Amino acid sequence: MPTRTEAVTIVGLNYPPEPTGISPYTGAMARGLSQRAYRVRVLTAHPHYPEWQIRAGYGQWTRNEVHDGVQVRRLRHYVPQRPSPVRRFLSEVSFGVRSVFTRWNGPHVVVAVSPALFASALAAFRVKTFHRRTPLVVWVQDLYWLGLSETDQGRGRARAIIKATERWLLRMADCVVVIHDRFAQRVVEDFGLDADRVLVVRNWTHLRPVPDIDRPATRAKFGWGEETVVLHAGNMGIKQGLDNVLDAARIAAEKSSHIRFVLLGNGVEKPRLADAGANIPTLQFIDSLSDDDFAAALRAADILLVNEKAGVSEMAVPSKLTSYFSTGRPVLAATDVGGITADEVRASKGGIVVRAGDPEQLLDAAIALGGDTDLSARLGANGLTYRKTVLDETFAIDQFASL
Repeated sequence: MPTRTEAVTIVGLNYPPEPTGISPYTGAMARGLSQRAYRVRVLTAHPHYPEWQIRAGYGQWTRNEVHDGVQVRRLRHYVPQRPSPVRRFLSEVSFGVRSVFTRWNGPHVVVAVSPALFASALAAFRVKTFHRRTPLVVWVQDLYWLGLSETDQGRGRARAIIKATERWLLRMADCVVVIHDRFAQRVVEDFGLDADRVLVVRNWTHLRPVPDIDRPATRAKFGWGEETVVLHAGNMGIKQGLDNVLDAARIAAEKSSHIRFVLLGNGVEKPRLADAGANIPTLQFIDSLSDDDFAAALRAADILLVNEKAGVSEMAVPSKLTSYFSTGRPVLAATDVGGITADEVRASKGGIVVRAGDPEQLLDAAIALGGDTDLSARLGANGLTYRKTVLDETFAIDQFASL
């Protein structure tokens, strides 16, 4: 990173007030660099995720804002209501084209956030064509080609083009920042990067500290009683494979298990899931909440769930884990037992891991954990310690600032 008072331009599709995904991290990083005396400018889109609909009050062709000392320029781009792979590609390209043709005001360093891969590639093209002396940092939150492979999307030529684009983008970067050691290993091995150009900066919790809650009152607010509440919070997309949770809830109803599965948030899969689960009494959907209500819901639940589609292993570290570890509640991860999510849960000693795509095992683990208050308390305390010692925001932003 440049010396203090110099200009940093961040190009990223997602930015607050979007409540989930990459947005909170990009927003916190921009704010943190600004607090460290950098002049930070963000080129981003209007808030539209995870609903895939531009929020009311937004949508202007160009909109300039200032938040916490950060200059934010929002650019209107194509937002598909039904984001198929092709439409998502067009969405990213439309934002990338707009970001390339807007004024950058002579940055001393450019940070491109991926996702969005193709928008980041266009930003990199501009840097390497017109700002050749400007360092380019690519901040990788997800690996695209792995995501396509693990979620069984995109085949043949399309997958090859995406991998080639990702390889080109990362090789063009002066520094590649990844969020996990396993990511660092993959980009070195899969894309031939020099290991000394790759830096691991862990994500952190983006939730503000929440005072002690009235747990019975909060549970009553959401319609929860004495049953064990297993809460999945965040995006409902293909990667999450939430049919597994519906199946577990259906089995729980058939067995009259004293348990409730809760899916909190939004996403492209939510309408289909809500329709499929409409008659399952042990299943509940809750729309996205404010930050304070979201944090209160996490703390009021008994178990916090990460569920991933069978086959998803290396493409991403679920951002929800950083929030989960802040609550003192145990984590239950239904995922590839050898994958990156399972590694993270084991490293934290804050939860247990079960096999992805096995609703019977998911239900059995939830019942066992819900019935063992000592184990739940111990796991929750371990997760909180991990968040304080490993997933610290100040340390992460200091790492970025020291590049």
